[in-house]
Amino acid sequence: MNTTISNNGLPGFAQATGSSKGSGGASTTAAPGGSGGTARPADDQLKLTDSARALQQAARPDDSAAIDPLKVERVRQSLADGSYQINSGRIADRMLAMDQQIGGTGKA
Repeated sequence: MNTTISNNGLPGFAQATGSSKGSGGASTTAAPGGSGGTARPADDQLKLTDSARALQQAARPDDSAAIDPLKVERVRQSLADGSYQINSGRIADRMLAMDQQIGGTGKA
């Protein structure tokens, strides 16, 4: 049985053909567009969509988001000595703003 598979513009790869009956050996032939017994793959290319570029840019840390070690130490110390104050109203306001952004129901 001989099967032909078109490559649809993809690089040609070696295709094994053979029969389940007979000597049991399979012969290898190049797919259309190839030369000889092996096919040379085309150069790989990657094209990012605008959305992918935006996600990639957002994932990069910028200088404004750098960690301030002095501030971290002040917060750590205030937690240790019990003087850290939690502003629950500010947390609630920011959570509501985030919920509105995600749901698209309001301004943030």
